[in-house]
Amino acid sequence: MRFLAFIGALAIIVGIGAAVFFLGGFYSVAGTAEDPGIVRWALIQVRTASVNRHATDQPPANINDAQTVQAGAKAFAAHGCANCHGAPGVPWQKYSEGLHPDPPDLKEVVDHQTPAQLFWVVKNGINMTGMPSFQLAGAKDEEIWAIAAFLKKLPTVSEADYKA
Repeated sequence: MRFLAFIGALAIIVGIGAAVFFLGGFYSVAGTAEDPGIVRWALIQVRTASVNRHATDQPPANINDAQTVQAGAKAFAAHGCANCHGAPGVPWQKYSEGLHPDPPDLKEVVDHQTPAQLFWVVKNGINMTGMPSFQLAGAKDEEIWAIAAFLKKLPTVSEADYKA
């Protein structure tokens, strides 16, 4: 019984300490401040779990069609995605270096994401990262699926193919 009381007291102390740290202004929200390891870990875990839980839409049958991928490349360029993420032969803009966390190099992460996960992220955005919701920006689901189709092919797209 004493052990359980000790665990309960420890949990209360940790909770109060976390509240003082975050709500007392000790945690810096500056874009130039590195997140403590535990905060970075927690944010990644929450983001990953959220995307996994909510990305339930099924891709359309034409997701691998060349025309869909080409339309996705055009939408990727038109919506300014290359400004933050770059594209084949297109470096990302200097201002994207000021985003915290850094925008991911999509060629390195898309192989680890399903089309449904990519669609969900592009459609809904990611809170507190600078990734906007393309749905709120006026993009229709068909266009967002085309972007997801392009992203799945991105690691193999050449600079010449992207510019074409």
